Amino acid sequence: MPPSISKSPLLEENLTTSDVRQRKNDCNDNPLNVDGKEEIKGEESSTNYTDFKPEIRWPDLIVQIFIHAGALYGFYLMFSIKFYSFLWFIALIYGSGFGITAGAHRLWSHKAYKAKLPLRLLLVFLFTIAGQRDAYTWAHDHRVHHKYSETDSDPHNAKRGFFFAHVGWLFLTPHPNVVDKRKTIDMSDLEADPIVMWHKRLYVPLFALFTIILPVAVPWYFWGEDLWLCFWTMFNLRFCTTLNIAFFVNSAAHMWGQRPYDKNINPAENIGVAVAALGEGWHNYHHVFPWDYKTGELGNYTLNPTTGFIDFFAKVGWAFERKSVSPDMIARRAARCGDGTHFLNSEEAHKDAVWGYGDKDIPSDDEVELRSMQ
Repeated sequence: MPPSISKSPLLEENLTTSDVRQRKNDCNDNPLNVDGKEEIKGEESSTNYTDFKPEIRWPDLIVQIFIHAGALYGFYLMFSIKFYSFLWFIALIYGSGFGITAGAHRLWSHKAYKAKLPLRLLLVFLFTIAGQRDAYTWAHDHRVHHKYSETDSDPHNAKRGFFFAHVGWLFLTPHPNVVDKRKTIDMSDLEADPIVMWHKRLYVPLFALFTIILPVAVPWYFWGEDLWLCFWTMFNLRFCTTLNIAFFVNSAAHMWGQRPYDKNINPAENIGVAVAALGEGWHNYHHVFPWDYKTGELGNYTLNPTTGFIDFFAKVGWAFERKSVSPDMIARRAARCGDGTHFLNSEEAHKDAVWGYGDKDIPSDDEVELRSMQ
């Protein structure tokens, strides 16, 4: 069954491409109010937190120091591990990555598709290996991020700098607006999901079992890898690698790249992040159309493996009701609000091009001038 097309106020606009091009620089009447900027300014201006100064949460900072310093040691030890251990290391990163992208992100945060019980169990298992908090908490903060992106209500506001958006937000006290806005996000769908709530309730022992013990024990037990090497590579280095790939979505993909769908927001199309994060780097698109299960317009599985992952399970019957966006909606939004890069490689970019004199697409005023020169 083909992906369903989500309805949007944009679909109600009976605009031709030429109509939209005339409004290319006018995004103020955006009916989607992407990221809620208009609403947010009014809300935050009524709350006085001008004296807020973040404080270091020392236990969280110590954990981050341990993870990153230990990862350096783990990288050194990677040259001593067995070949099977290296394959296991790669499998852990990619497997747990799909738990983040297809599970916590596209399924539980955005409800971009639906999944049957076997797939939800697989995704929560893979996501636990990643060790990035429980699915409910991850999705909760991610919904706040989208609703209030790049404001004081954004948990990892990129306007506070690369370091803060990348990792600093994890060990600094959150802005009071973040605390306030967390209370306003509807989480009823996840609260009604027994798997998500079970994961939230038992996350600490699940973390110990699937984030630490399982990755370390498998190479030690099955092919006799040294236990010391296993800990620093299969847990510490692998855990740190997965964390930082996800961190780059919050930092680099909110700072550098093209903005073909909305030039007025920070999220950008960052191919480097897309490659590393299994397709999560098409971030300008994603923030404009967050309900699209592909999180990007590109259909190439090489640059968006998570879409291929979901499509595979759709064929199996475990994933269904994949939500997507029509090409017309994308073209209207890009022509109206984008930075112009969307049309560079499309037929739309060449609709006014001509092959030479005599082409029927020569503009009428140009043709009149050309004739007068003969």
